[in-house]
Amino acid sequence: MSHFPFATTDYPVFLAPMEDVTDASFRRICKDFGADVLISEFVSSDALVREVDKSLKKMAFSESERPFGIQIFGHDEQSLRGAAEIAAARQPDFIDINWGCPVKKVVGKGAGAAMLRDIPKLVRLTEGIVKAVPLPVTVKTRLGWDELHKPIVDLAEMLQDVGVRMLTVHGRTRSQMYSGQADWTLIGEIKRNPRITIPIVGNGDVDGGERALEVRNLYGVDGVMVGRAAIGNPFVFKEIKNFFEGKERPEFSFADRVSTCLRQLQTAVEIKGERTGVLEMRRHYAGYFKGIPHFKETRVKLMTALTLAECQSILLNSLEHFAVH
Repeated sequence: MSHFPFATTDYPVFLAPMEDVTDASFRRICKDFGADVLISEFVSSDALVREVDKSLKKMAFSESERPFGIQIFGHDEQSLRGAAEIAAARQPDFIDINWGCPVKKVVGKGAGAAMLRDIPKLVRLTEGIVKAVPLPVTVKTRLGWDELHKPIVDLAEMLQDVGVRMLTVHGRTRSQMYSGQADWTLIGEIKRNPRITIPIVGNGDVDGGERALEVRNLYGVDGVMVGRAAIGNPFVFKEIKNFFEGKERPEFSFADRVSTCLRQLQTAVEIKGERTGVLEMRRHYAGYFKGIPHFKETRVKLMTALTLAECQSILLNSLEHFAVH
């Protein structure tokens, strides 16, 4: 068993960092339902060194969120080192580098998954960050740029050699974005490499307890990271934990969903202000109320509501109509 650079369980379940999704309001709820390790939304290194207020705020976390990592991304050596130092001053448990984000606006600037086209630079920048901060440095990346270029097995060794303390691999290439199925075979190959001693965390299509246990048994990963399956569904962590412990799948009533959703909404507004809190909450409603018959009209109301009071009223009124579920 590889040892994580922070205290945690034998087979930790991570909440994946997701832009405008994994803010503090959502992270805390996921923690309550069993997420073992939390990571900030990703933070631009260029914005951090320029002291952009929104980016500085993204690094904020509470003690209850530990073990907690701050994730940074960028392409410039100087700004990445500077950003890592700024992030380390907040005293998270680790600094995570994003070399895997596939979105155009990030890749277009040479950051995120774009770095998978220049492995020597990726390794050099990573080493610079490892040397710049006293905290453990971890990396999240993908298999490679496209079907023909998947350097991840060799890259894992290189990253370990420059001091990276944990590697998370999303089982897709950049060109796949989020389409198709995640391929875990190369993640398993990394784990079978006798030279690899750092923990390897697998990411991609982990949507419940059964899959979380399956990838552990098939590929030997040291932990799993849950991304899109958690959006509007913090309950997935409780389901995974119950599955590991041989307990029954937990049932969450409609009232449970409404109360959890309300708690997240209220915290989001407290932290980010009413306008941003209400708008960013919209991406969670589909997850919270998935599978509830005839809920579409209510969801449309939630997606167009502009104030906290409006959203609260819609959610509380829905209890009278849907509480039987």
